[in-house]
Amino acid sequence: MNAGVAERLTLEIDETTRVSALLQLPPAATACFVLAHGAGAGMEHPSMSSVATELATRNIATLRFQFPYMERGSRRPDPPPLCHATVRAAVAEAARRAPKLPLIAGGRSFGGRMTSQAQAIEPLPGVKGLAFLGFPLHPAGKPSVERAAHLGKVKIPMLFLQGTRDELAQLELLQPIIDGLGARATLKPLQDADHSFHVPARTGRKDAQVRAEMLDALATWVEQAVPK
Repeated sequence: MNAGVAERLTLEIDETTRVSALLQLPPAATACFVLAHGAGAGMEHPSMSSVATELATRNIATLRFQFPYMERGSRRPDPPPLCHATVRAAVAEAARRAPKLPLIAGGRSFGGRMTSQAQAIEPLPGVKGLAFLGFPLHPAGKPSVERAAHLGKVKIPMLFLQGTRDELAQLELLQPIIDGLGARATLKPLQDADHSFHVPARTGRKDAQVRAEMLDALATWVEQAVPK
């Protein structure tokens, strides 16, 4: 498959629920990232497409997928058990489609949190690490750490890619959590980036540069920290 071409798939979650997915599998792939979308934008949002395409140039395959509510066109996220089941179905499909590649899982914001919850409840088969593109530690303007309580049950490597201006994860709250998780957790701060990895024009940087820095860090972490 051409690195820039995404193959359309259908995932069966249960007897009545099916969702769409997209697989980008570069010929020289060294890992496959099961990539969940955020709460407000689906797998085909330009930001998700850019991440998948640019990871392919770094020899990392991606399997993007829709949560059922997004497939229906709803704005209200599904209950966590259904989200967890969807993550598991996506992981199983990635394992079938790329059986020789180590799997990582996670994704944008809400999708990353649903993945980590699923992993904490019962390890995702074959998944060697979790990567979060903006872990949503708390709602905007409501600093708290309760959403991180389950992370202590995750026993595989975790990478937190976080903007320093992320209103959903104050770094002074997130850093102690990561420190407490020990060697299995890595934080990569992205200077001046917000929750969407946007940087103000005054910084002289472009969003594409931030995304490249983020994905370079992800590729390096996969190479160095994720068991093969």
